[in-house]
Amino acid sequence: MRGTEILIRRALFAKSSHHYSIFTYPFSFFCSNFHGVSHKDRSFSPKPRIDLSCINELDDAFYLFRQMVRMQPQPSVFEFTKLLQVIFKMKQYSVALKLFDEMRQWGAPIDEYTMTILINCCCLLKRVDVGFAVFGIFFKQGYNANVVTFTTLLKGLFLDGKVADAEKLFKQLLIFRLCEPNDFTIVTVINGLCKNGHVLAAHDLLLLLENTIYKPNVMAYSAVIDGLCKVGMVDNALELKSRMFDKGISPDVVTYSSMIQGLCDFGRWKEVKDLLDEMVNHKICLTVVTFTVLVDAFCKEGNIKEAEDVLEIMKRQNIHPDIVTYTALIDGYCLQGKMDKAKQVFDSLTGNGLKPCIMSYGTLINGYCKKGKVDEAWRLFLEVSSKGLEHTITTYNIMIHGLLSEGRINDGWKLFNDMETRKVHPNLSTYNILLECLCKTHQISEAFSFLRAMEDKGASPDIITYRILINGLCRDGKLEDAKHLLNEFPSKGLQPDCQAYTIVVGSLCHEGFVDEAKNLLVKMERSGCAPDSVTYNSIIQGLLKRKEVCKAMPFLEEMYKRGFSADAATSSMLINHLQIYSKDVVLLEMIKKVVPKI
Repeated sequence: MRGTEILIRRALFAKSSHHYSIFTYPFSFFCSNFHGVSHKDRSFSPKPRIDLSCINELDDAFYLFRQMVRMQPQPSVFEFTKLLQVIFKMKQYSVALKLFDEMRQWGAPIDEYTMTILINCCCLLKRVDVGFAVFGIFFKQGYNANVVTFTTLLKGLFLDGKVADAEKLFKQLLIFRLCEPNDFTIVTVINGLCKNGHVLAAHDLLLLLENTIYKPNVMAYSAVIDGLCKVGMVDNALELKSRMFDKGISPDVVTYSSMIQGLCDFGRWKEVKDLLDEMVNHKICLTVVTFTVLVDAFCKEGNIKEAEDVLEIMKRQNIHPDIVTYTALIDGYCLQGKMDKAKQVFDSLTGNGLKPCIMSYGTLINGYCKKGKVDEAWRLFLEVSSKGLEHTITTYNIMIHGLLSEGRINDGWKLFNDMETRKVHPNLSTYNILLECLCKTHQISEAFSFLRAMEDKGASPDIITYRILINGLCRDGKLEDAKHLLNEFPSKGLQPDCQAYTIVVGSLCHEGFVDEAKNLLVKMERSGCAPDSVTYNSIIQGLLKRKEVCKAMPFLEEMYKRGFSADAATSSMLINHLQIYSKDVVLLEMIKKVVPKI
C-alpha cells in the first residue's frame, strides 16, 4: 500500500503543470477511511443543491469548493462529483486530482463515479499505471468497477501506447465476464488499435466480433475504415463498406468522409464522385468535414479553382466553412506560391466570424518561408503571442527551418534556445533540421556532437537523421565514414532505404569509384531495396561531371530498361555533352530514349 501511495504522489507531482495542481497536503485518501455512499443515497439525499453555472474559471471552482466543504449539512457526493466533472471538462486534470485530495482532507464523500473521474484524469495525463493503482485501492475498499471504469482504463492504455496490455485486458473482460462491454468499449478498443498503427488487428477483431453477441456498430466500422484509408488500404476500406450494407448497417457521413479522404489521397476522383452520388442517394448530407476533405484534396492537387468552387457550393447550401476549411485553402495558395492570395484569405477570417488558429498561422508562416520571405514569416511568428495563441513545436520547426534555409544561422539557433526556455520541447524533426544545418555548413564534427547530445536528451535518431549525416560526410569527401555509417544501420535497428544507398552510390560515382558503386548497387538490390529513378540520375550525373560518358552509358541503358527517365539536370548535362560529341550516334540514340519529349 505504501509503495502505491509513493508512486501516485510522485506521478501527480511530476505531472503538475498549473499552479493550482501543486499539492500542499498529503494525498491522504489512500490511508484514510472511505466515506462512500450508495446509489440510493445519491437519489434521495436531502443535502443542498449547488449551482455550478457560476464557474467560469478555476478560481471560481476552488471558491465554490471551499464553500461546499464548510456547508452544514455537507453537499451530497453527487454535487462534489459534478464539481470534479466541471474541472475535468476544462481539461485541468492535475487540478482535479489536487481537488480530490482536498476532498479527502475534509472528509467529503466519494463513490465509484468519483473513482472513474480520477482514473480518467490519470489516463489523460498518460499515467495509466497510476490509474490502475487508484483502481486497485478503490477495489480493495469494496467499490465495484463498471463498464465505464474498464473502458476508461482501456483508453488510458492505448493513449500510453501499451497496446498489448490493452488487448490483454479486453480479453480478460470477455473471458472472465468482469463487465459487459458496450458499444463505447468496443469502439475504444478498435479505435485504439487503429490509432496505434495496428489497423489489421482492428480489422480482424471487428470481423471476430461480428460473430458474437457484441455486434460492432457504425462507429466501430467507421474507425476501421478510417484506419485502412490512412495506411493506404483504400480498396479494403471499400470492401468493408460493402460488408456493412450486407450486415444491415448503414454507413454515415463519418464513414463516407474517411473513404473520400482515402480516395482523394490517391487521386481516384471518379470513385470520389461515385461516393458523393451514393451519399446523395442515401440522403446523407455532406457536412463541413466532408467539404473540407474535398477542398484540401483539390488544393494539394494544385486545383485551386475546384477548391474555390467547393467553397461556393458550401455557402449556397448554407454550410459555413470553418477554420480548417480556410486553412486548407490558405495552404493551397501557399503551395502554388500565391502568397498574396493566401494572405488575403487569412485576413478574411475575422470577417467570416472566425479567429485564426495556430494551425492557420503555421500554414501561412510555412508558405512565406518556402518563398524565401523570412521577414514576413517572422512578423507573423511574433504576432502569434499577441493574439493569445501559443506556439507549438510545429510552428517553431517551420520558423527555425526558414531562418536556417536563408542563411540566418545565428537567428535559427537563437530561436531553438528560446523554444527550450519557453518549455516547448524539441522533437526529432527539430533535431534533424539543426543537424542538416550543421552538415550543410560543413560542421561534421559538431553534427556528431549534436547527435550525442540529442540522444542524451532521450531522442532516438531515425533513418532521416542518419541520411542527413551520411549526406554531410559525402559532401565533405569522407566516403569511408559514410560507408561505415551505412553499414552500421542494422546495429541501430534500421534498414537502409533507397535514399541512403543513393547518396553513397552517387558520391562514389562522383569520386570515380564506379566499380565500388556497382557493387553497392548489387548489395542494395539483394537487401530488397531496388534502385529508383533518383538513384540512376544521381549515378549518371556523378559520371557526367567527370566527363566519363562511356562509363555512364551502361547506367543510362539500365535506367531505360527499368522505365525511368532522365530528370531535368541529367537531361541538360546529356545535351551539353552531345554538343561536344556531336558525331556520337550512340549517345544521340540514348538521349532519345531517356530524355522526356517536351
